[in-house]
Amino acid sequence: MVLSINVAVLLAVIIVVRLRRRTHARSRDDEKLTVVIVLVFGVLIAPTAFGQTILDVVGQLAQGVTQSGSP
Repeated sequence: MVLSINVAVLLAVIIVVRLRRRTHARSRDDEKLTVVIVLVFGVLIAPTAFGQTILDVVGQLAQGVTQSGSP
């Protein structure tokens, strides 16, 4: 039996666990590590179909916000 764990899924679980902690219980180094983990997660998920869907949605939201601000 071979068990394979997707690294992106593992990082997502780690991010959720880390963000559930209380804010005042985190040190500055702990917050920096969380940022690094989230960046690595973003790099891993970006080339996937799910990542492309998120990019398209965020792009459309940004375009809508930009167009709503212009006269």
